[in-house]
Formats: sequence, structure tokens, C-alpha cells
Amino acid sequence: MASLVDIRVKRSKEEIAQSLHGNWRQEYLFELKANLNFYRHYQQALLDCDQVIEQALRRSIPADLILQSPPKTPETVKKKSSKNAPSFAISGLAYHYFKTDLFAISGVSHSTVLCLLTTLGKDIHKFGSAKSFASWLRLVPNNKISGGRIISHRTPTGKSSIAIALRQAANSIGNQVNHELSPFFKRIAYKKGRVAAITATARKLAMIIWHMLTKEEPYKKAQVKATVQKTREAGLRQVQRRLVALDLSQDELMRLFAKTSLSVG
Repeated sequence: MASLVDIRVKRSKEEIAQSLHGNWRQEYLFELKANLNFYRHYQQALLDCDQVIEQALRRSIPADLILQSPPKTPETVKKKSSKNAPSFAISGLAYHYFKTDLFAISGVSHSTVLCLLTTLGKDIHKFGSAKSFASWLRLVPNNKISGGRIISHRTPTGKSSIAIALRQAANSIGNQVNHELSPFFKRIAYKKGRVAAITATARKLAMIIWHMLTKEEPYKKAQVKATVQKTREAGLRQVQRRLVALDLSQDELMRLFAKTSLSVG
């Protein structure tokens, strides 16, 4: 039992093993045994559920395609199986069903792809555009315009398992450093907060997935980076125009840059 202790525990395995010896009361041992039986029962129930899901997915894919291994591309990202990942190999099933590799998007987990498989299926082809798909997921702000001015742009509320899965993926992207969508996430988070950034990034993921599934094309990581860089350069040009319009002196510019560098650091 001492070998199963989490690595964050500061005590050594010898000390933990020594502390496990003693006179255990029978009611505590009974409770411990009952909890272990419950754990094993739930684990077996999860395995049975995974088998049913796998059989249902395999019935929707021709057997000759399942036997073929998906082609390896430079954009393919190997996902590490998490504790919530299904017990069967979902990557091959998802590739042959969608005709593209959604796992190439860093941050999209096994649960996200499984949610798309079981909830969306081929219905994504019913949406005429990526924006309509994101709007159906309630990830697009409902702009109320009066006199040419936007008076409200709240995102509609609603429960959608796909939207929840995409928000979880967006939150994972926000925690990554070198992701191609990290600059976009940080820019929205700086302006409107992390919650708005999660929704905006989930909307962008929905639009990327729509293009991948409807056109059966791979994930264009370089194109996403180029789009983010183009937006960044446009923002820099806007800042430059504002600085020119303010006509700041050299001392004022130095003080401004000094305050900015201190705030960033």
C-alpha cells in the first residue's frame, strides 16, 4: 500500500509502511473492504459501458475501414490517455468516421472527440456555415443593434454537451503556453476576462472543427498561427497610429514604456 502513495506526499515509503501497522478495529476494516468492493464494481461498470459504446460506434463504420490503420501525418498529435479516457482505441474509430484527425488539435481530448461522435455524428453537414454551427451551440453573441450601435452582445445561455466539451478544451488551451490559439485566448482574457475567453476560444474551435469535418481536411496548424499573427500585427499598427496621433514627447514615451514593462514583469 505504501507504493501506491501519491508522489506529493513528503513522507518516505518506509515511514508510511510502518504507520500502516497496528491494531485495526473490525468496523474500520469492514468499511475499508466495502469501499474497495464499491470501487471495483464502479470500475467494472465503466468498462461495460465502454464496451457498449464501442460496439455502437463500430456498427456505424464499415468493417473494412476499421481494419485499416489511419495514415500518420506530421500534424498528428499523440494524446496521452487520461483517467477519464475510454478503455478502447477511439482515435482510429473517430478518424474513419469523420475522415479527418481531430486529435491533431492540441487541447481536444478523448472525451471531446467521443462527445462529437455520440452526440453530433453526421448532422454537422446540415449546417450551411461554421458560424451557424457555432450559433447552434450557443457560442455566438446575440448582438442587439439599435441605431447602428451594439447595445447588448450577450451569449445565449443553454445546455449543450458539445458546447461544454468545447469549453473544457478551450480552458485547457488557456493553460497551455505554446498553443497556436494561446495569443487569441490571452487577448480576450485581458479585455473581457477568462470566462469570455473560454467561450470565444470554444467558438473558434467549433468553427475549426466544422471546416475539418465538412471538408474532410486536416487541421491547418500553420494557417491558424498565421491568422493569429495577422491579428496581432493589425493590433500593433493600431497602437502605432494612436501613438502618432497623441504626438507624445520622448520623455512621455519613455515613462509610458517603463510603466508597461513594470506591469508586464
